[in-house]
Amino acid sequence: MNPLAEGIVGGSRRALARALTHIENQSPESESLLSELYPHTGRAWVVGVTGAPGTGKSSLVNAMALAYRRAGKTVAIVAVDPTSPFTGGAILGDRIRMRDLSGDPGVFIRSMATRGSLGGLARTTRDAVRALDAAGFDYVLVETVGAGQSEVEIVRTAHTTIVVEAPGLGDDVQAIKAGILEIADILVVNKADRPGADNTVRALRAMLELGHPTRVTAMHHGRVMQIETPGGPEVVEHDPYLWLPKVLRTVASREVGAENDGIAALIDEIARHRTFLSRSEQGASQARERIQIELYDRLKQAVFERALAALPPAHFDAIVEAVVARTLDPQQAVLQILDA
Repeated sequence: MNPLAEGIVGGSRRALARALTHIENQSPESESLLSELYPHTGRAWVVGVTGAPGTGKSSLVNAMALAYRRAGKTVAIVAVDPTSPFTGGAILGDRIRMRDLSGDPGVFIRSMATRGSLGGLARTTRDAVRALDAAGFDYVLVETVGAGQSEVEIVRTAHTTIVVEAPGLGDDVQAIKAGILEIADILVVNKADRPGADNTVRALRAMLELGHPTRVTAMHHGRVMQIETPGGPEVVEHDPYLWLPKVLRTVASREVGAENDGIAALIDEIARHRTFLSRSEQGASQARERIQIELYDRLKQAVFERALAALPPAHFDAIVEAVVARTLDPQQAVLQILDA
């Protein structure tokens, strides 16, 4: 085994940090390293935390990590920060918000820049998560950029996806139309001690009921629901093989001595979702779908890179000029590149 891979599997933090740098920079060593680490993955539970900026994602991740540490679990955190479209730099400031975790040998925090990738994650986030998984952490918490409604890439990486909302970020219609809510396994209204939290919870619950696939038959995942009918209440047992996200309230604070409310319920709900996936066909089908999508993504990138590498720069420039001069349309230009 590669000494670096051997160090990671053996629990070396220095080896892990070096490996993550190779992975993030996509150095030639990273491919063979990931190949050796892959058989050692599949043990960590990956929890994604996403939502709009200002909802308190970093504070929530900090509180979750503290709760897992109190339970004796080891935690790795991948905090993805946006890259400036002008300078290419990133602040990587999430560690500043997680001071409570500094010095804990059972916690490993890694900040990553998106480097222009869309969807809330960096291009190499999945590989970084696998390295942390191989290092033996019980939980890997992935905090996304906070890009907004289009930030759905996390669902392809995490086993459990938490979407964080906060009071005062929009009206009921905004909550219902936001496509990001559709990826949630758990919905969290953070900063629930602020005015407007009840309205936010109601809006999210209304969205879930309207969008639920079995709404027309009045069935809800894993529960028994009473329906008012002309003849009186009717008890309907609904499909236990479908998952209905819960809406939870939390108050995650970074202030010294402040209490974090609702975190225990959130940890319990993550465990419940993990149990559900392990006992249903949905868990296996989701795992297969994640791998399929990842292979498609990697294949597209590999074909793109090989096509450009095989094309003489002068020929590519000539095609660009032809498109600019409108003697060639973009689709025909792509076909010419593939033919070349």
